[in-house]
Amino acid sequence: MILLLVFDRIIRVNSYILRNEMKAVVKISGKQYLVSEKESLLVDLLPEGTKELTLDALLVIDGDKIKVGTPTVKGSSVKAKVVEAEVKGDKLRVIRYKSKKRVHKETGHRQKYTKIEITSIK
Repeated sequence: MILLLVFDRIIRVNSYILRNEMKAVVKISGKQYLVSEKESLLVDLLPEGTKELTLDALLVIDGDKIKVGTPTVKGSSVKAKVVEAEVKGDKLRVIRYKSKKRVHKETGHRQKYTKIEITSIK
């Protein structure tokens, strides 16, 4: 197991990740994601009208070669396209209740996401 320190976070790179496929760590709207090509993932809602993204890679894993950026890896980029502009997440129920006090309040929350697909890592 190899441990890498990236922006005060430890990312564990197990042997199953170190295959022949290329992986990268990217930062999208303040969160870091470990992505590979042709992978789709849900990210926080992007601005309206966004069709494609070009992201800088913070870390690139290519088989046994690992490149760590300071803060980004020079000459590498990750391209992604938007599959669905708005996807609703699961509904959360928030309940405030106090026994014997007639206090009972229920609210709900449903997060909105954007579904993207990673097209290439260079």
